[in-house]
Amino acid sequence: MIERLDRERRERAELSPFAAFSGTASRQRPEEPDRLRTAFQRDRDRILHCKAFRRLSHKTQVFIDPEGDHYRTRLTHTLETAQIARSVAQALGLNVDLTEAIALGHDLGHTPYGHTGEKALQDCLGRLSSGAAPAGAVSGVCVERQGEVPQTFLHNVQSLRVVDVLERDGRGLNLTNEVRDGILRHTGKVAAMTLEGQVVAVADRIAYVNHDIDDALRAGIVGPDELPDTAQQLLGFGHSQRITALVEDMAENSDGAAQIRLSDSAWQALQELRDFLFQHVYRSSIAKAADPQAYRLVCQLFWHYLEHPVAMPEDYLRIAAGDVVRAVLDYVSGMTDRFAASLSGQLK
Repeated sequence: MIERLDRERRERAELSPFAAFSGTASRQRPEEPDRLRTAFQRDRDRILHCKAFRRLSHKTQVFIDPEGDHYRTRLTHTLETAQIARSVAQALGLNVDLTEAIALGHDLGHTPYGHTGEKALQDCLGRLSSGAAPAGAVSGVCVERQGEVPQTFLHNVQSLRVVDVLERDGRGLNLTNEVRDGILRHTGKVAAMTLEGQVVAVADRIAYVNHDIDDALRAGIVGPDELPDTAQQLLGFGHSQRITALVEDMAENSDGAAQIRLSDSAWQALQELRDFLFQHVYRSSIAKAADPQAYRLVCQLFWHYLEHPVAMPEDYLRIAAGDVVRAVLDYVSGMTDRFAASLSGQLK
């Protein structure tokens, strides 16, 4: 039987000197090590079994309520990111368990309706901070203590709050600091402190650019001949060809380096595809057809529960220590698309 200590010794003997080693991982709250699993394996398992992970299957990636069974959801995006990140981590001799844990947890804080829901909560907070909230929407805040109003809502910050605080009835998952950092830093200007976290950040972009192209082709928003020719000439003309090219490029250009990177040409090609998506897909009438309704729905829920906090499950106020704004953000952002729509329908 292979026990944890055996695995930790194997890591030291087999992994790259640039890898993160589970034997030196730290947690916010110390706990007794597991007999069989390393610290990063435990983190991966905790994320897989948490409620927020299950809810990802009913959260929008790009297309809201698409007509078809093969469009990506937030869960399938997470799994595709994890697969790409694992491939790179294995090639570089990095810690695959850490990489996978970060990838599986990176989007746990995403709102219903994808970035449309995130934008709705950001705008609601802006109105609340500026005093431009709808009439009566702040009356309920006086029932409980209101903390300082957050300046904005960011899904990566909320993902960290999910694993730190919201799961396990307010106790959190007590993940290692290496996984926590990777979740927080998977997007933004500050790179993760581990190479495994940096791998996930790049894999996240590779995953969504390529699967969003695949979904856009399926939806008929664009045709294969419309994709940027320069990027296709470099990376390939099919979904798997592009991913293989980017994975190999990342592995080759990060081998023996102290940071994860793509070659300049591959990064430029990936950016060209991403820019194409923004111009022709994300802002298209088909992809955005349901956006206004989804935006209004999320705003409606935010203002309703801000005015009527007792209508929320009481655990949210307890976990937020009576901070109503924080509790409402936790409740609304954690909803699935269909649950949010159901609650909105009950308010009409």
